[in-house]
Amino acid sequence: MSDSSHRLSALLVDDDAEIRILLVSYLEKFGIQCVAVEDGHVMRRELSQNSFDVILLDLMLPGENGMSLLRQLRAEHKTPVIMLTARDEFADKILGLELGADDYIIKPFDTRELVARIQSVLRRSAHSTANKTNTLTAFNTTRQNEIRFQRWKLHCLTRQLTSPANMVIPLSNAEFRLLKAFLDHPGRVLSRDQLLDFARGKSSDAFDRSIDLLVSRLRQKLEDDPRQPHLLKTIRGEGYMLNTNVI
Repeated sequence: MSDSSHRLSALLVDDDAEIRILLVSYLEKFGIQCVAVEDGHVMRRELSQNSFDVILLDLMLPGENGMSLLRQLRAEHKTPVIMLTARDEFADKILGLELGADDYIIKPFDTRELVARIQSVLRRSAHSTANKTNTLTAFNTTRQNEIRFQRWKLHCLTRQLTSPANMVIPLSNAEFRLLKAFLDHPGRVLSRDQLLDFARGKSSDAFDRSIDLLVSRLRQKLEDDPRQPHLLKTIRGEGYMLNTNVI
């Protein structure tokens, strides 16, 4: 939905009519052209006819909820998605991160904060596109089918982790991406912001604890003692580091 001047465009999906009217009016003041729809059916119709720079997706929708729609969006579109919700459930944030949400904002929110998050997500999206030959491409490109470390094996094509006892350990999408990021950078300290990028999240306070939880889950699956971790070390004030050789 971009014109010749490349005006920013947003697709808002929210069943609350008052919120739709408020946000359309407010975003217009910041030069963001906003199309507001009430459900997933109309959302799909708009996406089939127009392209948008960002999608603002409410979690609690009648019929198909936001998580279900997010799954569909990630399967068919690369447009950045910011989840809007009145729920501050940590599990929802984790699920949103794993499904590929780019940011997450809790209602009620200051409209100025929403604009700032939209601008941040678009900057990061543009940066990733402009630098696709750098770190993120290296992360997403399978350098080999199998990566070995401390008798563990990560199979990149099937996204399966095999233990030293030859047991297959299931990984969520976010856990696979995070482990692959560590294996691509052994011995290097990775900040939470970097890990958020690798896990398909974006740099926002809402996701800081999500990375901590994902690392904790990886430690559990790798049988890495959380009290004295050997493989995934916490570097205080900096982030995390994979402490082993990779073959």
